[in-house]
Amino acid sequence: MGRPSKYPRELRERAVRMVAEVRPDYPSEYQAMTAVAGMLGIGSPETIRTWIRRQQVDTGDRPGVTTDTQAQIKKLKRENAELRRANEILKAASAFFAAELDRPHLR
Repeated sequence: MGRPSKYPRELRERAVRMVAEVRPDYPSEYQAMTAVAGMLGIGSPETIRTWIRRQQVDTGDRPGVTTDTQAQIKKLKRENAELRRANEILKAASAFFAAELDRPHLR
């Protein structure tokens, strides 16, 4: 499981909104991200860039896998791995009991 974010969700949403609001005041989006990162005490403008791209994917403005879909895929992969482990255990048990039935029993 991934580590929890260093920044709360509210701060991430606020940073994305602020970049959109101050973007016209700067010659590039990256400079706007740099300014917002400095204002909010965020370590790197690259961090804000990833938040903006994630928000664009989630709203459908950019192609990619949404956050909800990623979470569902992760859950299904975990479930699939668990089912595979259970299947292996059942195969081993089946082989063991089949071998027990094939042995001649002395009474």
